[in-house]
Amino acid sequence: MQPMIIILKDGTDSSQGKSQVLSNISACQAVTEAIRTTLGPRGMDKLIVDGRGKATISNDGATILKLLEIIHPAARTLVDIAKSQDAEVGDGTTSVVLLTGEILKNARTFIEDGMHPTIIIRAIRKATALATKKVKEIAVHIKMDNIKEQRALLEKCARTTLSSKLIARQRDFFSKMVVDSVLMLDELLPLNMIGMKKVTGGSLEESRLVAGVAFKKTFSYAGFEMQQKKYLKPKIALLNIELELKAERDNAEIRLDNVAEYQKIVDAEWSILYNKLEKLHASGVNVVLSKLPIGDVATQYFADRDMFCAGRVQEDDLRRTQKACGGAIITTIENLDDKVQQVFGTCELFEETQIGSERYNFFTGCPKAKTATMILRGGADQFIDEVERSLHDAIMIVRRAVKNDSIVAGGGAIEMALSRTLRDFSRTIPGKEQLIIAAYAKAFEVIPRQLCENAGFDATNILNKLRQKHAENNIWFGVDIMNEDVTDNFIAAVWEPAVVKINAITAASEAACLILSVDETIKVPKSSAEPSNAAKAMNMV
Repeated sequence: MQPMIIILKDGTDSSQGKSQVLSNISACQAVTEAIRTTLGPRGMDKLIVDGRGKATISNDGATILKLLEIIHPAARTLVDIAKSQDAEVGDGTTSVVLLTGEILKNARTFIEDGMHPTIIIRAIRKATALATKKVKEIAVHIKMDNIKEQRALLEKCARTTLSSKLIARQRDFFSKMVVDSVLMLDELLPLNMIGMKKVTGGSLEESRLVAGVAFKKTFSYAGFEMQQKKYLKPKIALLNIELELKAERDNAEIRLDNVAEYQKIVDAEWSILYNKLEKLHASGVNVVLSKLPIGDVATQYFADRDMFCAGRVQEDDLRRTQKACGGAIITTIENLDDKVQQVFGTCELFEETQIGSERYNFFTGCPKAKTATMILRGGADQFIDEVERSLHDAIMIVRRAVKNDSIVAGGGAIEMALSRTLRDFSRTIPGKEQLIIAAYAKAFEVIPRQLCENAGFDATNILNKLRQKHAENNIWFGVDIMNEDVTDNFIAAVWEPAVVKINAITAASEAACLILSVDETIKVPKSSAEPSNAAKAMNMV
């Protein structure tokens, strides 16, 4: 008998073979069960309390999985695909996890029967290519020439996304707001140019969209009350300069012999600050915004001269103001003469308004407005946080629909169409692949089935009706949540961008293949650091 050779660290845990693949599939199914009930318009919400006691209420798959802090290495793959779906298209995070879980559940029987995972993976890849090709074929392209039609399409996509969220009742109100905000952006549709500000109190309908920039009034020193709160066509200076007395003294080490020299230094500091303030005033600026603090001396100085100032403005707000009002972020006050007027921004109206318990600064009628700000109202903080997450999903979907004008019907319609196509295809090929592709086709039915279960319907009855409709080539028939029946979801305007489905199918198949291809898990023990001599001497070990 050969001697045993140990090449791994003492305490290393290693498990391999068929049992390991099955264990990984079980872990993924446990994760799927955790978020299964959040799918669709009748989906339930999850209340998650983290280690520090912070409560989050959400039905967004990616948010829930992020907060669950899953430690099983194979199950973490599901967290990653949910994150990738969220980053790429914004919506469909729960669908992609459910689809992965169902593909693995159907593959489990083949693994138990001794089929090699490589055969299953090959068949899944073939089926995925077929499914994505089918989605591209049947997707409906809407011409974007007519602005009215385009707007109607985008609103329907936003409404479909919001129908499964906490704010489903106000989806008409918010879908218009989302579409308006996206259409205000430039061609690249940068997400960071839509600001979201949350103000607790008030009703959801009091939320508003600002065609420009709005941000919460920053911390202010004495003298602020005297400043004007409204300007028509103001000249706006955006600074990255500290207008405070202490700043000059902090920059150097000074050695003095007598009090007179100290007085000179104090006077020099004041003159440096006043010099900066005078140059700003002389340039004709009305509104001064700075990323760095603006002290009490400067605040009072500006107030005496009918100028408005705000210090410690967040960088993203400053950038959005620059994008909307023009101008440049200045790092020096030198040479602010009339020849360099493009360094200043402008807008039709600047005013400070009270919203709830907060003061907000508004820049509206911006000449270069390629940015928008949503001010969200509502009750509890957790509720407004969920509203923000819901609107983020809707904004992502509308952005995708602007870039890719092909759409498909939601509500389980596209999944049933793909299931039928793949089932028909599986009957045309021989061998083991036929069984695997048929099982993959069955996995798609998890979406309509779960939509029914979450709404309390008889899933078997609805699915039988859907199979019959799809067999008659009614490809857009899906679950009708409102009437416990099936309906043509294309006519019912339950629309989703085709790219969402393509991304979900690809991501789910990749994750399933990845988990099936792992046949061994090696866990290396945590390294315990060698205690130092000092610790030994003090009996700390």
